[in-house]
Amino acid sequence: MEYIRAKREVRHALVISDPSPVGSVHTMWAGVGQAAVIGIFLLLFGAFLYISRPFVLPVLAAGIVALTLAPLVKAAKARGIPSSISALFILLVAVGVISLVVTAIAGPVSQWIGRAPEIGASIKEKLAVLDAPLASLGELQNALAGGQGALRVSEPTSASNVVLPVVAFVTPAAGELLLFFATLLFFLVGQSELRSYAMTMFGEREAKLRFLKIMRDIERNLAGYLTVVTIVNTALGVVVAVGAWLIGLPNPAILGVLAAILNYVPYVGPAIMVVVLFGVGLVTFPSLGQAFIAPLGLIALTTTEGHFITPTIVGRRFTLNPLLVFLALAFWTWMWGPIGALLAVPLSIIALVIFNHLIPDDDVRLPD
Repeated sequence: MEYIRAKREVRHALVISDPSPVGSVHTMWAGVGQAAVIGIFLLLFGAFLYISRPFVLPVLAAGIVALTLAPLVKAAKARGIPSSISALFILLVAVGVISLVVTAIAGPVSQWIGRAPEIGASIKEKLAVLDAPLASLGELQNALAGGQGALRVSEPTSASNVVLPVVAFVTPAAGELLLFFATLLFFLVGQSELRSYAMTMFGEREAKLRFLKIMRDIERNLAGYLTVVTIVNTALGVVVAVGAWLIGLPNPAILGVLAAILNYVPYVGPAIMVVVLFGVGLVTFPSLGQAFIAPLGLIALTTTEGHFITPTIVGRRFTLNPLLVFLALAFWTWMWGPIGALLAVPLSIIALVIFNHLIPDDDVRLPD
């Protein structure tokens, strides 16, 4: 009897301690209304970012670069160098580096574009081994689609068909590039004044201190991440250039530069470089197996770098969740294209720093 009574008391206590699903219907609908308002705001804000891309993207990119380079301007100012001189020097160095890279790449790219018909015919000949699988796939598609789904192989595009879209893209991009460099210069020169103006928006002393801490951590995290990633990407570019030279690919230095630049964009950049190496290998080597040597080597190299080398160097402080990086990359690429993909990781770092400051990291142990 005592056992049964104790069991009933425990069961009664468990029933009493169970929380009710909804405390108040009014509270539930108030929460739904707040979520709806937030959702509408996010949709309108996303539409604003998409529509105002020609203006917002260069300004935002300049702001992120200015935050990344802010420690250099501060260090120069501490040694008596005015911010205007250090900012102008940084800007000239950046323009010079970009000009050198573009000049180095322009020659080989123009040669490849001029040989587009020849390259297309060569690639078509090398991929002739895939004709039988593609024919079988076409027959299966015809059977499923009732004869209306035949595969069509387009002819190699001519050089003019490639150049005209490039020119159409570069023309508006020149104005955005000018806006980017001008905004970057003003951000670097007047960063202290801009920070002081921003502090006046906060009334309480605690809010001002939190704002300064957030800005300091954003600068440190961005500068540290960019420094480490630049060193890793430079080493990766050197290894790719040496490997391309050893296996006999043309323009190995250009391939190394491309690998280093594209590796700033996680996942997408290495994938593009794999396609580039495979295409160059198809044109250069006589067999399909030899064309796979460079792409497979790059896949092994970038996998080792992304999963072991870079996380070990940057440590826990700069390590981002891979799912967060992938989703941010997909979203900003969809929103702003290639430049959005380049800004995905810096924007994720900024958002993570702000989140960690505004929302305390309580060590809550969840039940098993």
